[in-house]
Amino acid sequence: MSSTTGNVVVITGASSGFGALTARALADAGHTVYAGMRQTTGRNAPQVRAAAEYAEEHHVDLRAIELDVNSQYSVDTAVKWIEAEHGRVDVLIHNAGHMVTGPAEAFTPEQLAELYNVNVLSTQRVNRAVLPGMRRRRRGLVLWVSSSSVKGGTPPYLAPYFAAKAAMDSLAVSYAGELARWGVETSIVVPGSFTSGTNHFAHAGHPDDTAVEAEYESRYPGLVDQMATKLAALAPEDAPASLVSEEIARIVALPAGKRPYRVHVDPADDGSEEVSKTADRIRRGFLTRIGLGDLLTVHS
Repeated sequence: MSSTTGNVVVITGASSGFGALTARALADAGHTVYAGMRQTTGRNAPQVRAAAEYAEEHHVDLRAIELDVNSQYSVDTAVKWIEAEHGRVDVLIHNAGHMVTGPAEAFTPEQLAELYNVNVLSTQRVNRAVLPGMRRRRRGLVLWVSSSSVKGGTPPYLAPYFAAKAAMDSLAVSYAGELARWGVETSIVVPGSFTSGTNHFAHAGHPDDTAVEAEYESRYPGLVDQMATKLAALAPEDAPASLVSEEIARIVALPAGKRPYRVHVDPADDGSEEVSKTADRIRRGFLTRIGLGDLLTVHS
């Protein structure tokens, strides 16, 4: 079935975790949702079938689509297909990402570059495919799934991931001002450390330099497991990962021009919200002082 009243939504990294939950929540709300994932005929074929079965069972418009955020060709092909089908993309959700755990020194520069590719450069590929259409129509929403690690508590052994998410968040902040006069909204959703309901920790990468990793183990024995356990203990038992997908669905449902710039979904409360409030207040004040206060609101 095809939605006639809802938005046309593209979400990256939608094979599992926040992405899969969000795709279903938005489809349930009446939107046409393209759940982007790679290897749709291979590794993620079961996820494609699951999305199709969900759509049929719940009578919603949820469609898996081949969209490898590491490939500009794949991104361009997917977006062209969607625009050919519907003439537009109303909502773009940057959700794709990958986590690694281990001592920072033990990761090679090439590993850091690959992590930046997945978490940061991927958003630029998708933006360059989707934003021209949004700017032509003078409307749209770009929603970025950030991380409380950008400005909150930063436990050790997650440095490469934290650095990549911080870079993505900074890109989102700059895009917000540069898209405002085009009528394109920005919302940044900041999840905390949900250690269940997502595949971040289960599928986390590890350092290639195992010799250095072993040296750190002699001083920080069992730290990776300790960290995961302690982070899990911070979150209330009744705080499912669906809190994030529900908040995203709420934001998308708001009228154009009324969506929040940044919201936190952090039951563990690692301090990110407090720091972000200060940083965002300073941003508002600075742009106003230099005569660019109009960039704080979307122009119709």
